[in-house]
Amino acid sequence: MMIDSIIFDIDGTLLDSRAQVRLAWSALVEELSGHPWEISDRDFTSLFGRPMDYIAGKLFPEEPDGQERMRKANLCYAAENDWLWEHPGQLFPGVAETLTQLSRRWPLYIVSNCQTGYIQAALQPHGLLPLFRGWLCFGDTGAPKSVTMRRLAEQYHLSAPIYVGDTQGDEDACREAGIPFVYATYGFGQAAHPDRTIARLSDLLTLCVGEEALCHGGE
Repeated sequence: MMIDSIIFDIDGTLLDSRAQVRLAWSALVEELSGHPWEISDRDFTSLFGRPMDYIAGKLFPEEPDGQERMRKANLCYAAENDWLWEHPGQLFPGVAETLTQLSRRWPLYIVSNCQTGYIQAALQPHGLLPLFRGWLCFGDTGAPKSVTMRRLAEQYHLSAPIYVGDTQGDEDACREAGIPFVYATYGFGQAAHPDRTIARLSDLLTLCVGEEALCHGGE
């Protein structure tokens, strides 16, 4: 497996912002819908990694107008971004150190199904944003994750990227985009047939160095 760059998912791969996002959404959903937002922890977690329009339907299922549903959801997404700047999510163990080491050897990128501004709000409070060469998200492209992956690869002239994520949706997007998928088993979801797995982000250092050595005949 050749590697010239690494593209990351965020939620469930680099950090856990579920508690912060739920706080940012709950009061606003109640205000906009007129009733408390009732959702189980399991169903709430399942929203992470989904496209913004899908989440909008879960936030406001009783709103029949698609445009109005999305307008309300966008208010929630904006509140989420603002909240995370002051109340950042929890990094998984070793993320900052691992990303710093990886960035010295491979260019790092982000592709997420999130809204525009979320990547900055999630990573900059931890001081991690400068480690990444670029990023794209659903809010930028309005397209499926596989398309967003390909656009980022084309924009930055990546010939052999790998993608690190934590859900079946990530795996499916990688298959459609033709990008090898590394499954973070510690994340929020499951994956059926990943190309490689890691039990913690720091495992990526060993994996990438090993793959690079194999591709160069062990030199």
